Amino acid sequence: MLRTPAARVLDETDEPAVRRLLATDPVAACVIAGRVEAAGTGAASLGAPLWGLGSGRSLEAVCLAGANLIPFALPGSEGAAAAAFAHRARRAGRRCSTIVGPAASVDPLWELLAPSWGPARDHRPHQPLLAIEGPPAIAPEPRVRPVGLAELDVLLPAAVAMFTEEVGVSPLRVDDGAGYRARVADLVRAGQSLAWIEGDEVVFKADIGAVSRSVCQVQGVWVAPAHRGRGIGAAGTAAVVEYARTAIAPLVSLYVNDFNGPARAAYARVGFREVGRFASVLF
Repeated sequence: MLRTPAARVLDETDEPAVRRLLATDPVAACVIAGRVEAAGTGAASLGAPLWGLGSGRSLEAVCLAGANLIPFALPGSEGAAAAAFAHRARRAGRRCSTIVGPAASVDPLWELLAPSWGPARDHRPHQPLLAIEGPPAIAPEPRVRPVGLAELDVLLPAAVAMFTEEVGVSPLRVDDGAGYRARVADLVRAGQSLAWIEGDEVVFKADIGAVSRSVCQVQGVWVAPAHRGRGIGAAGTAAVVEYARTAIAPLVSLYVNDFNGPARAAYARVGFREVGRFASVLF
């Protein structure tokens, strides 16, 4: 009888091995890499356990088991990693709102977890992972700029609208939105929330939601409904790319739903190219 490969909770001594693993694909590993660079690999400092598969100085896969379950595995190790991480996840019980990451790691993990964790509220198996290095291919919208903390109350309704439209549920349903407001405020303080604001109206917004030394990931791109169809999404994203690559990290990435034709066309105009595929399971 074959035994399920065992994953273990990593600690501070595993950080070099984790960094080596994540460096094999900096774009796909951006979210975990940013967390590790900021907090190390200990569960207490990360705020969530980081599971690992491997031995000694070598790791084949890791999975950050926090509010989002984020697996990352070397090519060829995804099946073994899924079995090991699914075993731990079932024992711990579902505590995450999303499973998200490279599709090659998410797909087999969800296949094993679906019988006990399913059904999911939504499953998005085809999300192109895009990246751009260098300036955008179109002129940036000059009115897109970092949001000031004094503008938080103006930005927040647009952020809530974006989240609700993208995820399918309101972020205000949990703790009356206090946690989500804190997250938006943190991005603003860090200079990672950008918008075009006219008076009390947000025309365009986007966040640089994950940052590592070499890559940053754009999230939460949104254009106010009344202003759609005018090229604002593309020009606004170009402004975000120009700001991000000069102020935050040289390689800018994002992932997009395959069914969102207008967004994919806008990102292509900006100069993004497809470098991989993500998948998301939403609860």
